[in-house]
Amino acid sequence: VYSQITLTVHSSLEAVGLTAAVANKLASKGISANVIAAYYHDHIFVQSGKAEAAVSALEEFSA
Repeated sequence: VYSQITLTVHSSLEAVGLTAAVANKLASKGISANVIAAYYHDHIFVQSGKAEAAVSALEEFSA
C-alpha cells in the first residue's frame, strides 16, 4: 500500500531538476518513490510505512 504526497509548489515545465532533487533526497533516506508529474503539481507515491519519514525529508527543503 502506498501513500500519496503532493508537492504544492507550482512547477514549470522549464524548471529542470525538481524531480531529481526530490528523488535524491528520498534516496538518501532509503525511501523509494514513484513520481507522477501533473499539470500544476507533482505527486510522489511512497510506501505507507515510510510516508512520515518521506514528508520529514522533503520538509528539509524549506528549512
